Amino acid sequence: MATELNNSREVTQSDFGDPYRGQRQYRTLSGIPIRPLYTEADRSSGKESLERPGEFPYTRGIHETMYRGRLWTMRQFAGFGTARETNQRFRYLLDQGQTGLSVAFDMPTLMGYDSDDPQSLGEVGREGVAIDTVDDMEKLFDGIPLDQVSTSMTINGPAPIIWAMYLVAAERQGISWQRLRGTLQADILKEYIAQKEWLFPPEPSMRVMVDMMRYATEMVPQWNSVSISGYHIREAGSTAAQELAFTLADGFSYVEAGIKAGLDVNAFAPRLSFFFNAHIDFFEEIAKFRAARRIWARHLKEKYGATNPKAWTMRFHTQTAGCSLTAQQPENNIVRTAFEGLSAVLGGTQSLHTNSMDEVLSLPTEKAVKIALRTQQIIAYETGVTNTVDPLAGSYFVESLTDEMERQAEEYFLRIEEMGGVLKGIENGFFQREIAEASYRYQKELENHEQIMVGVNALVEEDAEHIPILKIDPAVEREQCRRVKDWRHATNRAEVERSLDLLRAACSHQAAPIMPAILDCVRLGASEGEISKAMKDVFGTWRERPVF
Repeated sequence: MATELNNSREVTQSDFGDPYRGQRQYRTLSGIPIRPLYTEADRSSGKESLERPGEFPYTRGIHETMYRGRLWTMRQFAGFGTARETNQRFRYLLDQGQTGLSVAFDMPTLMGYDSDDPQSLGEVGREGVAIDTVDDMEKLFDGIPLDQVSTSMTINGPAPIIWAMYLVAAERQGISWQRLRGTLQADILKEYIAQKEWLFPPEPSMRVMVDMMRYATEMVPQWNSVSISGYHIREAGSTAAQELAFTLADGFSYVEAGIKAGLDVNAFAPRLSFFFNAHIDFFEEIAKFRAARRIWARHLKEKYGATNPKAWTMRFHTQTAGCSLTAQQPENNIVRTAFEGLSAVLGGTQSLHTNSMDEVLSLPTEKAVKIALRTQQIIAYETGVTNTVDPLAGSYFVESLTDEMERQAEEYFLRIEEMGGVLKGIENGFFQREIAEASYRYQKELENHEQIMVGVNALVEEDAEHIPILKIDPAVEREQCRRVKDWRHATNRAEVERSLDLLRAACSHQAAPIMPAILDCVRLGASEGEISKAMKDVFGTWRERPVF
């Protein structure tokens, strides 16, 4: 309701201006101070003039023509209920112009449990699709030729199992693995740092990662075996610089592990990709993406001796920030997502997911996900930002912020190296403490109105706005539990048990390959839970040290 100004007093600018101006701090969301004006003098000393796009170290983008040559892949994250229900959502999104698939799995699948496991009770199909067997995987992609679509799968601890199911599903479609394109998230290090969804201790998990990298390089050459993920590090509360540094440190760890195992860095590094968060601080995010490319290129060339330019080029997917969405005034999330998606495009992403306005409340409805997809399409076709490459290059502010992001990341790399590497940092709780402290600082800034979140600590509306949300029928869980039980009864249990024994034997011998044994288990009908249990029998489980 509008209020009248008191005519008995003088009207000041504050009546019409920024009511929080006195409390605002002029710094980025991550705490980097911002000057009122930037000039050429604000660039870091010793920086050469900007190279062209498509040239080392790729600050301005990995392709010479960028989006004039090809738009980013529009890849909406989707998955709920059963495989058949998610298949319908996939078909809907493809009909609406989506250009790549991205699979969200439910919590039991992410944790390596079958749907009928007691640990899965109440979680089946709730936050993603339930996948227990290769039959589920076939139904998930029914009618979708796997050689004609790029598929991203957000799966980490059980990644080799779910990937094996995908490969066998392709076999059953009669499709050569040579023609498959897609990405596994599979970044197990960030699970210990941020998301906390692991199956095994860090050391055997790294062994599995290297085995997957080797298998992808040799057998599925167009597949990205690891998408190294900063997204969840940022969602856990890190700053932009921490997301950048910790993600690249994880990436360097995979490179070092691959080289130590005798893999050729020029062969496997080109199939490593990245997954970043696009948060709400517009220019900070753009600078982060530009700095990431530059750091990766320099380290791969100068530290790890890669001579293949494809190994120097960082390719990354971006998702807008889930933690920036608000349950209050949820339609405002459409605006937040649009700005975050635009920052990813101006930062040079190769793939993009835009969050739906209702994702803070539930899995997205069909209407909400269509609006999110249309947001990408409007950026692509209406705003004009794709007409030229890296249009913000040369901005004193953007270049200075890019330099600062690089500087802070390099400081973290030194600290991580001094403590003995990423695994040592995980074991002693370094990453967890850094993120927890950053998250605490941000929460205090919100409480003190040093950061403004519209609808949360400013411009609050007392009447809650209700929008339709997607609800998962409890019958979904009962149906999926019945399906997995029926599947077990229909398989040759003696053959399944034999394949699981061979998998245990492979896991027990340090030099033995693991992926072929997992594939045999899948072909013979073993479920995800059975395969993950067989691997746990050898590798064990892990509990992290509490961080205070």
